[in-house]
Amino acid sequence: MSPQKISIIGCGRVGTALAVFLSKAGYNIASVFSKTRVSAENTVCVSGGTGTVYNSSIQAFLAGDIVFITTPDNLIEKVCADISSNVSVDLDTKTIFHCSGALSSSILSSASKKGAHTGSIHPLQSFAPYSYEQPSPFAGINISVEGDEKALAIGKELVHVLKAKYFTIPTKAKTLYHAAAVVASNYLVTLEHFALELLKEAELSEQKAYEILEPLIQGTLTNIKTRGSVAALTGPVARGDAQIVEKHLRAINEALPEFSKLYRVMGQYTLKLVEKRGELDQISVEGLTDIFTEGK
Repeated sequence: MSPQKISIIGCGRVGTALAVFLSKAGYNIASVFSKTRVSAENTVCVSGGTGTVYNSSIQAFLAGDIVFITTPDNLIEKVCADISSNVSVDLDTKTIFHCSGALSSSILSSASKKGAHTGSIHPLQSFAPYSYEQPSPFAGINISVEGDEKALAIGKELVHVLKAKYFTIPTKAKTLYHAAAVVASNYLVTLEHFALELLKEAELSEQKAYEILEPLIQGTLTNIKTRGSVAALTGPVARGDAQIVEKHLRAINEALPEFSKLYRVMGQYTLKLVEKRGELDQISVEGLTDIFTEGK
């Protein structure tokens, strides 16, 4: 067993998953606290029965060496500040993490000012409810680690025992990192929804439409991985085929006009990628620019 004791404050899906799989990795889950006692008791239950349920976040905090504040993002700073203002001891033996993707360790400054080491650990993963018997959602995924020197070292160790892969980012870059994750995941869903809607207008079911698009999507991702985003680009914009692009817009305006602006905006930025390759003549660039500019 690891001599370091873990405290979980906030027993949602991420907090519970950490309790389950750090417990399985040999860590001592010393304490848990959540907004409702039922949630905390459930976390103890699914993590193998280890950990004491406390009635206050301060009690749970004091029981651990490594503290995870896994509340909703908008509560992390307040929870940390409430705890820090209500403990009289020096916190130099404590390492505190939160798991927000968008927020940096700077929101834990109330604790760092009292000597605590602070950091953030963000798993690039979607979490469902987990039980002790299920495979780990952490295995093989990428987890960002950010914070002060000691927090980075402990964070890397935690990622290792969870059998994930870590990467570090500067504290000041945390919001940009999260924006990248949103674009890569959430906005990809929006773009594929756009494509599926177009194929539904072509009288294909959504299931059939996805079956048609999936090999193309996977092939595109492979090309980005092997060749880079600029070199991977293909299609009518890359070829400077203004006539095809105009036909696309006419068809979209007729069938799904609410997507016309999205097509134009994506076209504008796709054209910027093409220009980086230096393969289109200026006339083609100007022609496509006019097409993508709304109102022209």
